[in-house]
Amino acid sequence: MKAVTTSPSPDVDVVLPCLDEAGALPWVLARIPAGWRALVVDNGSTDGSARIARGLGATVVTEPRRGFGAACHAGLTAATAEIVCFCDCDASLDPGLLRPFVGEIRAGTADLVLGRRRPRGRGAWPAHARAGNLALARMLRRRTGLDLHDLGPLRAARREPLLALGLTDRRSGYPLQMVVRAADAGWRITERDVPYLPRTGASKVTGTWRGTWHAVRDMRGVLAEVPAGPDARGGAHEGNSR
Repeated sequence: MKAVTTSPSPDVDVVLPCLDEAGALPWVLARIPAGWRALVVDNGSTDGSARIARGLGATVVTEPRRGFGAACHAGLTAATAEIVCFCDCDASLDPGLLRPFVGEIRAGTADLVLGRRRPRGRGAWPAHARAGNLALARMLRRRTGLDLHDLGPLRAARREPLLALGLTDRRSGYPLQMVVRAADAGWRITERDVPYLPRTGASKVTGTWRGTWHAVRDMRGVLAEVPAGPDARGGAHEGNSR
């Protein structure tokens, strides 16, 4: 197994929320770009995921509170790099695909870059999960006016403006809340197509109709938030040094 090579002062931090992903970690960590740091956030794994991640050179952050949002936010608060990326830890997405995302952020052409998932291979995106995502994307377009098509986990932004958004959701609504609050703050948000592969292991969120329903319920609550102006949450433009 190839170990991650990271710098003491990473160019980019990649947050990888992790719950029992021992089978996927070697593949994911081997694809972290050179000079970037992998922050594997262990969210209560019982399969040795944390030990495997450390053995492969990743930095492990422990977040005992269960929830996708809890794990993502623990990684964000542990990050120190100027730019922070997020990626699932189940081998459905290649973190190497984040290079052009980071390029857009550094060039100043976007404040938040999202990956629009394009399924590759049978079973990559179950019908119920795709239907839930499409419904939420439509609601998001109505809520923000942005022409977005996916609420996927692959994304990049600058760390300090992300923290200034004051994200509070610690469940499945976290990725959506990030987009909604960024849109309310006037951020420039773009999408890039990315291949979406069949995941390793069973999904903890959208693997069943019940899990998908709970995720949609969490996200509908986020969409009901009252918008706040850029001054209330901190605009990305003022927070960036380009």
